[in-house]
Amino acid sequence: MKQINNIFAGLGSLAIIALLPSCDLYNKIIHKSPDSTVAEKVDKGNKTNSTSGKPATNKVNTGKTTSKSSDNKVTQDAILPRDREKITQKKTIPAYTSKELGKGILKGDWAIETVNGKPAIGEKAPFIRFSPSENMIYGNNGCNVINGRYKYNPADSTISFSDIASTMMMCAMQGITDYEINAALDLTRFYSWEIKDSDYYLYFLNEAKKPVMSLMHQNFDFLNGAWHVSAINGKSVDEPDMNLVIDVDEGKIHGNTGCNILNGAMDIDMDKANSINFNSIITTRMMCPPENHETELLVALEETSTAKPISKTSVLLLDSQGKEVLRLIRQQQ
Repeated sequence: MKQINNIFAGLGSLAIIALLPSCDLYNKIIHKSPDSTVAEKVDKGNKTNSTSGKPATNKVNTGKTTSKSSDNKVTQDAILPRDREKITQKKTIPAYTSKELGKGILKGDWAIETVNGKPAIGEKAPFIRFSPSENMIYGNNGCNVINGRYKYNPADSTISFSDIASTMMMCAMQGITDYEINAALDLTRFYSWEIKDSDYYLYFLNEAKKPVMSLMHQNFDFLNGAWHVSAINGKSVDEPDMNLVIDVDEGKIHGNTGCNILNGAMDIDMDKANSINFNSIITTRMMCPPENHETELLVALEETSTAKPISKTSVLLLDSQGKEVLRLIRQQQ
């Protein structure tokens, strides 16, 4: 077993920590509606029901459903509004721009790429999340969850970390260890940055201004906000109510399939460049007309592997082969 003093020497007192839950993009309103049934998760494997032509409910089965209690309260954390109710929206969350980075502003998620020149490979993808409103960092050091305080000054490019706390799981000794990442943070005194294509790179430097860590920000902030689905798998769809609200910072997606309300999670895959995925998607189960494209939308979201902007008001969601699965148009606020 690793000795605590050896692993985290010089990094201050340790504590077992848990990431605080964050707020949703908008408040969840649960309606007690007699025609609302329970929500269930979308199954990637069930992709053949979308074109059956039968006047069915367009539900996608996983074999797991959420139960209702006797007083008709929904036990799962889901939004169950009335059929085809308009989704509530907030203004688009400001994206992290190249102009901000050029001013030395640090925020958002950064994947740890290298530590002392070696690829940062751990049991889990190591990353750091900067939270400017708290002057806190959160993340993972390749094995354990970490948090701590940071302060920086863009005027002279100085930065330092303190009060680093960590969970204390046993970690395999392969690749970059949690100790090396924590030690590199402790040695950091300066930082620099550069922009390559659409990705942002950050470098932590020691007292002698030699690099001890490099990080990359996978910039999906352009997805923040409310969108209308204009095409699925390259084919235009005419569904005025088929809308999505994506919150990159919260890692959540909400919306309307044109028939049912959906909720889900969005993850940025720190192991792969420019990689995202939508998962844990649940929907209400109202009866839908045969021509509705609900199932195609749900499958397309599950297949999404990356995204790219094609204009200021439209983006494409692509699968792992680079094929267009969804085209989104930004809604006017």
